[in-house]
Amino acid sequence: MATTGADCRRLLALGLACAIGAGCATPPAPVATPPGPATAEPIVQVGLVVGGSGATLGGDAALQLSGGDGTPLGQVPAAEVWRVTALPNGVSVSPTRGGPASVADQIVVSPLDSLAWVRVNGRSYRGTLALQRDRTGLTVVNRVPLEAYLLGVVSAEMGRRGPAEQQAVRAQAVVSRTYALRNLGRWRAEGFDLYATVFDQVYGGAGAETPEGREAVEHTRGQVLTWNGAPIDAFFFSTCGGRTETGVDVFRGANVPYLQSISDESPDGTAYCSISPRFRWREEWTGDALRTVLRRSLPGVLSVDPSRVDRVRDVRIARRTESGRVALLNLVLGRESLDVDGPRVRQVLRTPAGEILRSTAFTLDVRTGDGTVTRLVAEGGGNGHGVGLCQWGAVGRARAGQDYQQILSAYYGGTELTRWY
Repeated sequence: MATTGADCRRLLALGLACAIGAGCATPPAPVATPPGPATAEPIVQVGLVVGGSGATLGGDAALQLSGGDGTPLGQVPAAEVWRVTALPNGVSVSPTRGGPASVADQIVVSPLDSLAWVRVNGRSYRGTLALQRDRTGLTVVNRVPLEAYLLGVVSAEMGRRGPAEQQAVRAQAVVSRTYALRNLGRWRAEGFDLYATVFDQVYGGAGAETPEGREAVEHTRGQVLTWNGAPIDAFFFSTCGGRTETGVDVFRGANVPYLQSISDESPDGTAYCSISPRFRWREEWTGDALRTVLRRSLPGVLSVDPSRVDRVRDVRIARRTESGRVALLNLVLGRESLDVDGPRVRQVLRTPAGEILRSTAFTLDVRTGDGTVTRLVAEGGGNGHGVGLCQWGAVGRARAGQDYQQILSAYYGGTELTRWY
């Protein structure tokens, strides 16, 4: 969630932000559907650093360094901070104060005390690490049991919550577990399953864990949402503004019965997510600011040369989705007209500060003079892509007395809550 805790390479490219405060579930790449319910908890491999030039490594307990084949390479003494460096054909771990380095194609890092945590760039994590060279630099992978991974995800996504909101945290635990299980192997070609950022779900590690997050993960252990016996595409986001979006209007391949647009209003007509600080918002651009924004955003999104944005004559909403969100935005420039589809609208129409637009649920007020836009105002609601679980809506539903099963049923109609292991 964005203010109470903190958009996958693909979401960032499309401008699809999510999460109450920390992260979001991004559109999954095609991966093999996990087999039916298992008896063993899976191990998740999380990319903590990807393409980095280096990192720091340490722990409260001594750390064992081993090669990928298990060959002992040395130890990092307790409470010391060592440096990890990407080499042309491998990685190196060495003391920051100088001394011999351990070098290998891959280095596995394990705490000698199985209950101790490892630290990467000052952050603590459960489990073990794998240090390896990628195409552009260093990759640091955290190998951790799924339930331990969820402790750092649910806490980061939902932040600190009161007792009356705990059912929303439990709902997030089920959603995050479902997302992780569904997407195991998503980034296999890069050496891990999931990113630790909003590329997938925000994973804050052991240092980010909260009592609420731990309770929610433990209470719902092994529970996932399924459809036709398989884990669902468990999309989630921060704030819907009163109505969620149909999956296929945002994500290709999301034309499934459980990702349909729903009203997220209580019986008295109040939106459950009206408590969100992003429930309603307003952005304004001068003519010069709008032209600057489009010159910066259009090249990366639509491969439009900046020189083509010499004048912005009009900005029009050409089509909306059934839920009322912008499905097609038309930009009338000096010599041409460009159409921007819904998933890319937020990335193109960035704020004057350069941030992606909070949602596609907005209206426009356009003022022109001498054939050019002189002022543009967007008034909108919500934050994120709008598909699946509305995190602030879940909090509002919990406050209204709904349990996590009811919350999940509301946002993913027709799915089943299944104990997977």
